[in-house]
Amino acid sequence: MDSVTQVNRAFAVWITGLPGSGKTSIAKKVCESLNAKHLQLDQIRKVITPHPEYTEKERDIVYASLAYMAYLLVDSGINVVIDATANKQRYRDLARTLIPRFVEVYVNCPLEICIERERIRHAEYSPARIYASSGKGGTVPGVDVLYEAPMHPEVVVRSDLLNTDACADVIVEYVRNEVEV
Repeated sequence: MDSVTQVNRAFAVWITGLPGSGKTSIAKKVCESLNAKHLQLDQIRKVITPHPEYTEKERDIVYASLAYMAYLLVDSGINVVIDATANKQRYRDLARTLIPRFVEVYVNCPLEICIERERIRHAEYSPARIYASSGKGGTVPGVDVLYEAPMHPEVVVRSDLLNTDACADVIVEYVRNEVEV
């Protein structure tokens, strides 16, 4: 048994989905309910890559850094909710291999709704009008670059059918019942 499972019962929840699917709003609610720290990639990216180009190499570095930050927090006994698209499964799998008590959540939302949400308003930290630049040699997951939806997430919520609170409630219930918080 490794040091994390012997010393503490901390966990990490990675919330993934397309830009505009509602990850950040849901993550904030989950953090409140589970007394967890929020690792929001859009904020962290500003430090790691102040002038992001969103290349595959840059994404490899950013997502590996994020997974390692989450590992360090969990190893210190701090519950973490990661809020990041992580367009490739391998990014989320790295965190899963580092963190024994890991939950992957997929916020499923049709691309058309994500685009409409972004058109009406943009999130506080995400790139403004992200979908406006898609299709023109851009780097938008789900449009210009592949978004690999989780193959076997522990939780799936449909943010087009449920509101933010209901999505968060589903995630919190799973964590409380299955991760034994």
